[in-house]
Amino acid sequence: HLLVAGTTGSGKSVGLNCILLSLLYRLTPAQCRLILVDPKVLELKSYDDIPHLLSPVVTEPAKAVRALKWAVEEMERRYRQMSEIGVRNLAGFNDKVTAAQAKGKPLGRRIQIGFDPDTGEELFEEHQLDYQVLPQIVVIVDELADLMVTVGKEVEVLIQRLSQKSRAAGIHLIMATQRPSVDVITGVIKANLPTRISFAVTSRIDSRTILGEQGAEQLLGKGDMLYKPNTDPIRRVHGPFVSDEEVERIAEFWRGQGSPEYVDSVTEEPEDGGFGFDDFDSASDSPEERKYRQACQIVFESQKASASWLQRQMGVGYNTAAKWVERMEADGFVGPANHVGRRDIYRDRDGNPL
Repeated sequence: HLLVAGTTGSGKSVGLNCILLSLLYRLTPAQCRLILVDPKVLELKSYDDIPHLLSPVVTEPAKAVRALKWAVEEMERRYRQMSEIGVRNLAGFNDKVTAAQAKGKPLGRRIQIGFDPDTGEELFEEHQLDYQVLPQIVVIVDELADLMVTVGKEVEVLIQRLSQKSRAAGIHLIMATQRPSVDVITGVIKANLPTRISFAVTSRIDSRTILGEQGAEQLLGKGDMLYKPNTDPIRRVHGPFVSDEEVERIAEFWRGQGSPEYVDSVTEEPEDGGFGFDDFDSASDSPEERKYRQACQIVFESQKASASWLQRQMGVGYNTAAKWVERMEADGFVGPANHVGRRDIYRDRDGNPL
């Protein structure tokens, strides 16, 4: 996963285009699919309708949250499939599926169906698994600050889940922002996106926020950047320049190769409510109701239901947070407080009943 920061004119958008074009040059839609989130509307529009996309370029904050939720759901689905055939990452999964297809024998797993009435021995049945080779998925968010202002807490929780677990499932995050301040790049996001690129920023405080040390405020702009791989020391490198015409030419070439196969559920909530919110009354969609739903999601994700913790996460007063926790108890989402004030959570991390 990668976190990119840089002020206006530093070369951040050109850097993102370079990363995108290197993916498009090397990988077919069967190998790599993209989810592009562009709250600024203009930066990633050139890539509309290329066959790598899983959905049209996402520009609305609510749809961006849905796209990140879909990525979490897809990650969980991939982990289930990988565990069923006993592999630990996407490369191993694809190798096994390809080998099975080459032999003409579908993958299978043994399922116990009971016991022999005479001998008492276990009886097994071979269950066929119709799995296909899965592509890598890259989620690119061009302006994280915009999402953090509008739907910050939801985005933070989803980024945390994806960045902690999704790499083995072949899902990768690239987050970019013009404003690397602590309210945008929170501690949670920083901890989970260890690889960083900083183009020129305005102050040494911003440099410390993104890289952990100063120096990015002295960069020259126009592609001059500091690159911090996971745990290695920082390196100063210069990004290549890509013109808008070149971006358009490559996107146009890919559009000529075929149309995209969009997955509707990336930006549309499924009919069952998706992500465990099927018990909520969607008709009552007032700001207070949305805040309560967000609080519920944070409780399900973290499996914690303390009013003071929820107060800090949501940035509300203690009374409001305590009221939400009491309502969750009334709605059957959490249990009553025990002798030390802890509550059982009756939903899993996806919001489904336990």
